[in-house]
Amino acid sequence: MNMRTNTKMDVTRGLIIADPWIGHILEGRKNWEMRSQATSIRGWFGLIQKGSGHVVGLARLVDCGKALPPSEMIANIAHHQIPEDMIRRGEVSKWVIPWKLADIIPLERPVPYQHKSGAVTWVTFSPDETRELNRLRQGTGASSSSDIATPQRLLQENAQLSKVLDPHGNSATDRSANTPSSPLPEGQFRTLGRSHLTGGNIRNNHINLSRVLNAFPQDVIGGKNKSEAAPRQIEIDWGGPQPVLTDIDGSKSIFRGRGWVRRFFAASGAQEGDYVVIVQTASYKVSLRLERAP
Repeated sequence: MNMRTNTKMDVTRGLIIADPWIGHILEGRKNWEMRSQATSIRGWFGLIQKGSGHVVGLARLVDCGKALPPSEMIANIAHHQIPEDMIRRGEVSKWVIPWKLADIIPLERPVPYQHKSGAVTWVTFSPDETRELNRLRQGTGASSSSDIATPQRLLQENAQLSKVLDPHGNSATDRSANTPSSPLPEGQFRTLGRSHLTGGNIRNNHINLSRVLNAFPQDVIGGKNKSEAAPRQIEIDWGGPQPVLTDIDGSKSIFRGRGWVRRFFAASGAQEGDYVVIVQTASYKVSLRLERAP
């Protein structure tokens, strides 16, 4: 691999990143890409979704840290989003060097590229591909709509959300139109609401949805028993290696499947008083992330 430092503004190369990690980057939850080797490369590059043949975002590589021991990996989960149980089991023992990212820009429309034979980590773009990506980086082709959830936009949205929610996560506005069953243009997200965590929530591995239950479509809300499960399930990206499918127990206002909730709490370091932010990413799909108590 060519290890020359790239300080140019041109987007001449792309980094191949597998799911679900690239999704965490594009959604603003992850700004450290963990790798097995250090790099001296710096500057703008394309975010390539592994196996897709497309550049789905842009970012700047601003620094490369030292290899982290397990204790520091766990302490920095908020940066890399690798669940604590994966770290403790040694599943990521090779990928402990943080490549630190900034200015992450999800692309409204993915850009196809020609994958050259032998490219495993870095891909060198053709002149035409570089021109198109530069055009998007400079803002002449990338959407500037306030509805596109860039990481900066998500931060602004969360700040606004804090102003319209009471301390228990209850909204004073009508969110009936913002449900996971509503059509959602590709690449856009909606914040449905927040759930305030109590000590009981954390001990019993559940997320109280009573304040945001109306944001979910009725066909994912079932009864108190599995025999009364809802006709549809919702897909939840909680930051782990795989999303989960579950309906909602309407009698308790919690997600029916709860095994993953314990792992979510452990990976995010959830504590009493924190909030779980629920974001719609597609029809019948949501992602969760932790927001620290003020």
